[in-house]
Parts: sequence; C-alpha cells; structure tokens
Amino acid sequence: MRRGPDRRSSRLLAVAIAGLTGLLAPGCASPGRAGGPGASHVAYQKSAEPEHSRLTTGGGSRRSGSAASADGNSSRAKPLAGKIVGIDPGHNGRNGTDPAYLTHQVFNGRTMEDCNTTGTQTAAGYTESLFNFNVAMYLAADLRRDGARVVLTRRNNHGIGPCVDKRSTMLNHTNVAIDIHADGGPTWGRGFTVLEPVADGPNNKIIASSVRFGRYVHDALLADTPMRVSDYYGRDGYQFRNDLAGLNLTTVPKVLIECGNMPNPRDAALLSSPSDQRKIARALEAAIIRFLTGKWPRHH
Repeated sequence: MRRGPDRRSSRLLAVAIAGLTGLLAPGCASPGRAGGPGASHVAYQKSAEPEHSRLTTGGGSRRSGSAASADGNSSRAKPLAGKIVGIDPGHNGRNGTDPAYLTHQVFNGRTMEDCNTTGTQTAAGYTESLFNFNVAMYLAADLRRDGARVVLTRRNNHGIGPCVDKRSTMLNHTNVAIDIHADGGPTWGRGFTVLEPVADGPNNKIIASSVRFGRYVHDALLADTPMRVSDYYGRDGYQFRNDLAGLNLTTVPKVLIECGNMPNPRDAALLSSPSDQRKIARALEAAIIRFLTGKWPRHH
C-alpha cells in the first residue's frame, strides 16, 4: 500500500475494505483499489494463484473454504464459533487495467479520494495484491477451522476493485475486521506498522477496541513471524491515520496492517515466501482469537 501525505512518501494511501455476508456476490466485485492519487499502476501479475486460493471446503488441511463455507474439521476446538470476522485483502490483481475507474472519486468519511489504486510490488515484480490475497486465504482457512464465519471483500486476485468505501461498509456487520497490506516505502526501510483509526463520528465507538486489537496484532507479529517493527514509519510499529476510508467508515473494531516494506530486499524475500505468508496469517489468527475470546491460542 502506498502511504498518505502524512508519511515520508509522496504517495497517498487509501485502504479498501468492505463487508459481505456469505459468498461475495458477483455484483460486489466492481472495480477499485486502495491508494492515493499518483500511485503508479502495477501490471497484472499472471502467475497462477496458489493452491490454497481455490475456494473449496476443506477438512483439516490449510486450504481455504468458500467465503461462507462450513467450519472445517469438527474434531478441533472452535474458539470462534458464532463469531464473524471480516478480511480485506487490499487492492486487486487487475486494478492496473482500468485507471479511469480507479481514479473516480469516493467519500472516505472526511474527504474525497480515488476509488482505489494498484498497490506496490517488489523489485522482482511480486505484487502487493497477490501477497494480500494469499495471506487472506491462509487466514480465512485458519479462522474457519476455529469456527468463525469469514467475510472477504474479494474472492480472487484477477478482478478489479471494489472501491475503498464499499470495502469498508461491506465489513460493518462483523465482530472484528482487518485490512491486509504491504507497504511501498523507501528501499532502506524495513518492518511492519499497525495503522489505527482516529475518531471521526461513524467510528467513535470502536477507537478504544481497535487500539486494543492493534496491540494484539503487533504482539503476535513479533512473536510468531520473522517480521520486525518498522524503522521508517510510525512509532514503535503503530500509526494513527485519519485519511483512510477503511478506518474512517468502520463501525466495528478494525486495524490495517502494513506487513512489511516490499521495496526493501530483505522484507521482499519474506513477503513473497509462502511459508512466511502462512506465519503472518497464523499471527493474525492468534490476534483475532485473543481479541474475541480474551485468550491467546495454544499455538501462539
């Protein structure tokens, strides 16, 4: 994700979040991406989607089920039974094919901004949209096995959109939601940052709970992944933002996680690794369980 004007980069960040009950309806996949004016358009990555992205129902495997699938392995304890979790994998794989759609303006809760952007990528061309989607699929599979119902803002990485405002409202019926991104910062910078909302009216009631959830995400990433706290953005791995539709328009506890910095070679190697993507997903799962149940899972 490109960072907004209050960061050292000149590019704006715009987060895409949206809520959807059950399977994402075809009409919800309208074009859009998160980011700001001036974000460069990244070409669609044509590599095959990973095996886990096939939306099938699984037993005890790590493959994801459909967005409203059965819970998974019934023999496993289900700490999230009865809970609904929203996941927004930022951007989409073909966003760069429709620049006119991306630049049409939507209201982000405070002002107007671009519908979406393309996201960033590594020097080798591994796109943020694919990273976001992969982590979201691993996380969705984990959460379903925990008994949760999962709502996704998109179900593949070969579409366009939706816009950032729609992504946010699509998730507003969940118990907790998370926006998954990677940053496009300076090549020398490394690390993750948890972005948290600033009260603006619609989100007033969830500021404190979002801060608490953000702390669990921060702790889990440090404990369970090779990612480190950002050394170029925010303070101690946290940053409050008031210019992102996903955080401004939310009515449920939510944070946005910039999992690492794609232009940095060391972070790029981790972010493009399937094994490290799984670790990030497991860390986010642990944070969600801690937030919704009051206890860390045993694997944490």
